[in-house]
Amino acid sequence: MTAGEVVTELIRACERNDLVAVLELVTDDVEYDNVPIGKVHGPEGVRSVLGRGVTAEASEMQWIVHRQVEEGSTVMHERTDRFLVDGRWIEIPIAAVFEVRGGRVALWRDYFDLESYRSQRAARPH
Repeated sequence: MTAGEVVTELIRACERNDLVAVLELVTDDVEYDNVPIGKVHGPEGVRSVLGRGVTAEASEMQWIVHRQVEEGSTVMHERTDRFLVDGRWIEIPIAAVFEVRGGRVALWRDYFDLESYRSQRAARPH
């Protein structure tokens, strides 16, 4: 698989909330950085982020990639992560960069506006 295909497969696994598949697609020393929140390392770090919060609460997820470019082992894209929580969609525009090594993601960095996410969470019905 090309680096872009690895990243596409990772995004599809995230949409399915298939943590086993996600963790198979990252290196043992992966750095996963949600830039406004912070970094985690290794597959267990990735699991700790994706296994809680909005990804755990969502009954459905859509991670829509709008544009993706690839240069060697580097992949960058723009996407919108959508989470259906309590019958309402939360949408987060994301810019992301990935480094792929040996067919697996070694660096995954998501840039997004944390305040936009927080305001949507606060506005949801209780």
